Amino acid sequence: MQKSFDFKTLHKSGECFARTGDFSTPHGSIQTPVFMPVGTQASVKGLSPEEVRDCGAQIVLANTYHLFLRPGADIVAQAGGLHRFMNWHGPLLTDSGGFQVFSLSEMRKVTTDGVTFQSHLDGTRFTFTPENNMEIQHKLGADIIMQLDVCSPYGVTREQAAKDVDLTAKWLERCAVGLLRCVAPRNDSAPPPVIASEAKQPHGGPVQALFPIIQGSFFPDLRLESLKRALPHAKHGIAIGGLSIGESIQEFCHMLDVLAPHLPTDIPRYVMGIGTPDFILEAVTRGIDMFDCVYQTRVARTGMAMTDTGNLNLRNARYKDDFSPLQTGCTCYACKNYTRAYIRHLVISNEMFGLRLLSIHNIHWTMEFMRKIREAVKNDTFLQFKRDFLLTFDAK
Repeated sequence: MQKSFDFKTLHKSGECFARTGDFSTPHGSIQTPVFMPVGTQASVKGLSPEEVRDCGAQIVLANTYHLFLRPGADIVAQAGGLHRFMNWHGPLLTDSGGFQVFSLSEMRKVTTDGVTFQSHLDGTRFTFTPENNMEIQHKLGADIIMQLDVCSPYGVTREQAAKDVDLTAKWLERCAVGLLRCVAPRNDSAPPPVIASEAKQPHGGPVQALFPIIQGSFFPDLRLESLKRALPHAKHGIAIGGLSIGESIQEFCHMLDVLAPHLPTDIPRYVMGIGTPDFILEAVTRGIDMFDCVYQTRVARTGMAMTDTGNLNLRNARYKDDFSPLQTGCTCYACKNYTRAYIRHLVISNEMFGLRLLSIHNIHWTMEFMRKIREAVKNDTFLQFKRDFLLTFDAK
């Protein structure tokens, strides 16, 4: 097991900001651009870690908010950290839980100190501060951890977005100090450490990398200000939050166009919460390396299969006697062994196996999609690949 993090750009597109890279972490290397399946509660819904790996996943994301509520960070730490707890031995990323907390709306209150919220499970009140959020994520033990930030909702005023940018930057400074104190508690009279982009995990384990998050809603100057204030702590990676929250794809692209020329080139760039092929393609065009979303398993649970031309709704009667695979040429377990007609039968009958097959397929399809993107960038054909794909893809 290696001890630290390193990112190498392998190939740059001559036509746009698209690139491929190798991101080394303590639990293995990641080929970018990469999509991270979401294991919200230390489990990608319906699938075993072995199935997720067999689908081609290189890294999995888990959610701090949900794991804090149950089973609790102390339990995970006693188990030896998330890798051992969930039996996933590849790279892991935990978000801060901030997005989930801010989505609680009436159930939370933000102050300069942190955010107080009510558990959606039983109404118990808790407070996330930058310091205790780092402690929680440190105990969880993921390779990559995210700062506690303020995610501005879509349609927010410029005044509020500016306040959110300022608070996010101030919380980043406190996250940096808090993370270092998780490793080596200091006397309060001692000067605080300046930066904590990397810290050892509990029990003498490998290091963790802290990713800052860029906010600023859809105001270009605020986005650039947020980036400037995040850069001192962007040693191993940087994230862009507050996108994919209801905006049009044109608005999404405009914000990335604003940021792309100014993003650091020697670390991975991560847009949070992106999972549909059209948004991924536009983000890769603008130099983004990492993505995550619950989309793949969420739509599977509604009976949807992702394909090269768009989603298939297996509940549709047209598939009741369709004995072809979900996607012609797909090598996933579902497509190699079962037909649309059979999977539709399982979905209509509310059989869990049908939803599992769709989840396997959707994750595998996305991993193959990312592989094709990497190959196209490597061969300097990415923009042609993008044009050809979107020509037949139905994003509805």
